[in-house]
Amino acid sequence: MSTFLWILYAGVTLWSIISIILHGSRPTKSLSWLLAVILLPFAGSLLYYLFGVNRRKFKFFRLRQTENRKLYDEKYKNLKELDNKVGLDSIKKQKLAQLIQTSTLLAPYEGNKVKVLNGGQETFDSIFEALEKAEKFIHLQYYIFSEGDLTERFYSIFKDKIAQGVEVRLIYDSFGSFSFRGKTIRRFRDIGVRAYPMMPIRFGNLLFTLNYRNHRKIIVIDGDVGFTGGVNVSDKYIEPISDLGIWEDLHVKLEGPVVSSLHRVFVKDYHFAGKEELLLKEKYFPEISAQGTKTVQIVAAGPDSIQPAIMQQYIGMIHSAEKCICIANPYFIPGTAVMQALKIAAQSGIEINLLIPEESDSNTAKYSMFSRFEQLLEVGVTIYLRPDFSHSKMILIDGEVSSIGSGNFDYRSFEHNFETNALLYDEELTAQIQYEFDRICEGCNRLDYETFKNRPTWQRLLEGLAKFFSPLL
Repeated sequence: MSTFLWILYAGVTLWSIISIILHGSRPTKSLSWLLAVILLPFAGSLLYYLFGVNRRKFKFFRLRQTENRKLYDEKYKNLKELDNKVGLDSIKKQKLAQLIQTSTLLAPYEGNKVKVLNGGQETFDSIFEALEKAEKFIHLQYYIFSEGDLTERFYSIFKDKIAQGVEVRLIYDSFGSFSFRGKTIRRFRDIGVRAYPMMPIRFGNLLFTLNYRNHRKIIVIDGDVGFTGGVNVSDKYIEPISDLGIWEDLHVKLEGPVVSSLHRVFVKDYHFAGKEELLLKEKYFPEISAQGTKTVQIVAAGPDSIQPAIMQQYIGMIHSAEKCICIANPYFIPGTAVMQALKIAAQSGIEINLLIPEESDSNTAKYSMFSRFEQLLEVGVTIYLRPDFSHSKMILIDGEVSSIGSGNFDYRSFEHNFETNALLYDEELTAQIQYEFDRICEGCNRLDYETFKNRPTWQRLLEGLAKFFSPLL
């Protein structure tokens, strides 16, 4: 028996090593997987098969749903485009907008009304108010749609609206919304909600989709009102049910032509998840007149994207900055490219401020973040640790451009997750967000380079272990 196990172990390990060498996309990540496979008999190979195989080259991109996404792209070209003549007032904004449009096919639109929503209570108050006014359809997409008071409020509104003839469609991530199943989902479907999971966790495709999650948070109402950002449907955003207290976060309400871009992202994902015909009809994409004066661009990317648009957006913003960069993120685990971009900016005299939660819902993520702080502090980056837990994902440059969305500064958001950000080309909105950023920083612990450099050995060890796993996060 022992001989058989040794032969099996040797065969599985050899297959894993050969696969990593042939298909590894990044040396540091490949090295991490090689060490995991060698140091963790069987378990390392299993983890690599689940989370490490580059499925861009394998079955993930031959799934039926992926063919649906390609079909969407073909039919999308026949949909009438909105008149889009945007006059961005600086080369910086023009280059950034061109980068995003080239990599995502989503253009910037002017004539929008934007409201920045700070915290779960303000976010859901605004969402429920808008849902109550729906007349034609409500389309929702969430990473986490969990049981609780918020979900019951959605259920009540959906029931009333469907009785009035409003169509309701919901897509949710089957991993993030693990509790949204069984009797709970049947209740929603019984009242007429057309609900589908993204990449459902099933035996037949488990190994090919488990590592790819839909992390987006999108609501589109009647085609002209939209919401996106970082807030999930979970009571921890409105009640202190978590060990971290109430989770803070940012969201945006959008009204105007850019909602069409947000809706295109939803419709493509809905076609990916569901079995209904395409929603590329005038009914769902009405003519949208200007509702305000703001210019906004949606950034959307996923594991089936040709370009890693979220990472490109962040690096593009860092390189575009001339004076200052402000970043708030709960999972700040940048790879080599982003780290180098930040270092170059800091050494070029650009002020960089990072706002990071002192505590995290993941100790691995926490210590992996901390492992990067010393080299950033060394080049002059200012790091603030906030005492509460903030789930916000935002980046501001030069007081001119800001981004709020679902994309983290980590490998998962850059490579494995479907993400959506709202890029705001507006000084007034950016100043509003900057004011809140600065206000929070005033009450935070600012890290000192010399003090942090002399932190305890046990903390360095935890950081080193966590950093080892960071390419796998």
